Amino acid sequence: MGTSGTGRARTTASMADVARLAGVSAQTVSRVSNGYAGVTEETRRAVLAAMKELGYRPNSAARALKRGSFRTIGVITFSLATTGNVCTLEAIATSAAHEGYAVTLLPVALPTQDEVRGAFTRLEELAVDAVVVIMEVHLLDAAALTLPPHVQVVVVDSDAGDRYTVVDTDQAGGTRSAVRHLLDLGHRTVWHLAGPEDSFAAQRRADAWRATLTEAGRVPPPLLRGDWTAASGYRAGLDLAAHEDCTAVFAANDQMALGLLRALHERGRRVPADVSVVGFDDIPEASSFLPPLTTVHQDFAEVGRLCVETVLRTVREGEVPERGTTLVPTRLVRRASTAPPPGHGAQRP
Repeated sequence: MGTSGTGRARTTASMADVARLAGVSAQTVSRVSNGYAGVTEETRRAVLAAMKELGYRPNSAARALKRGSFRTIGVITFSLATTGNVCTLEAIATSAAHEGYAVTLLPVALPTQDEVRGAFTRLEELAVDAVVVIMEVHLLDAAALTLPPHVQVVVVDSDAGDRYTVVDTDQAGGTRSAVRHLLDLGHRTVWHLAGPEDSFAAQRRADAWRATLTEAGRVPPPLLRGDWTAASGYRAGLDLAAHEDCTAVFAANDQMALGLLRALHERGRRVPADVSVVGFDDIPEASSFLPPLTTVHQDFAEVGRLCVETVLRTVREGEVPERGTTLVPTRLVRRASTAPPPGHGAQRP
C-alpha cells in the first residue's frame, strides 16, 4: 500500500514516539533537537534516525521559548521597487543567514504611520528577535509615530538618528565626489536629476549637490525631479537635452541615468562629448550602459552586515545600541560617461 515499514509516518509523531523508537528518554530527544552537548554520537544518530523514520519535526516555537530566541530578524520595508531597498534586503538576508538567523519580510503597502504600526504588530505575532526598518520615506521623523519600546530596532536610510540606531550610506559624501569630479573636468556647473521629494536619500543627495556647487562659487541650475525609474529619467532627459548650456548632469540613481542617456542620444546630444553623466548606486549593469556609466558606488553588503551585527549584538549580549547614525563610505567609479566639456582644453583624468 506504499506505507513505510512501521506505518508510523502517516500520523503526527510526538517527542515521546521518537524516544520510544530510539530507546532513549524524551529529555535526550530534546537535547538532540536543540543541539545541546552531553549526548554521545551513537545516541544522536539513533535519535535522528528515529526522527526521520517518523517524520518528526521539532516545534521551533517551543524551542525558541526555551532558549529565549527565535533566531529570526524581521524586516519592514515600504518598497521593493528600488535598487537600494532590494540590495539592502539581500545583504541583510545574507548576513543573517551567515549568523544562523532567518529573515521575515513584511512589506508595508502604504507609506502611512498606521501601516508601520500595523507591521510591527504583525511581526510581534510572527515572533522575531529584532527588527530592521528600511523606510526611506518621511515617517520616522514624525512625532506621532513611536516604535514599540520593547522591540530592538535598527533603521536604514533615515534622519531618525536622534531617536533610533540608524545605518546608512554616506549620501552626502558620495554626491560631493560626483559633483566635484564634474567640476574638476571643467564644467561650469552641474544639473541634477533628483529622486522623489519624500525620499530621505533623494533629499540628502539634492542638498549635497546644491551645497557643493555653492561652495565652489557656482550657481545651481533648476532641479529636475524623477521617481527613481528609467522612464522618469528619460522624460527629464528630453527636457535637459533642450538646454544647450547643459554639459554635465548628476542623476540621483543609475536607473534614471539610463533613461537620461537614451533621451540625450535621441536628441543628438553625445555622451560624454556634449554632456557628461554621473549616476548613483553602481548597479551591476552600470558598466554595460552605452557609454559605461560613471557612478557612485554604494556598499550595500556593508550596510546589511552592520544592521545584522547591531541587532544581534543586542539580542545576544543585551547591549542596547546607541542612538545615532553610522555612515558607510562611498566611492566614485569613473567610467566613459564623463569628460571635459566641449571646447575645454583639459585632459580626461
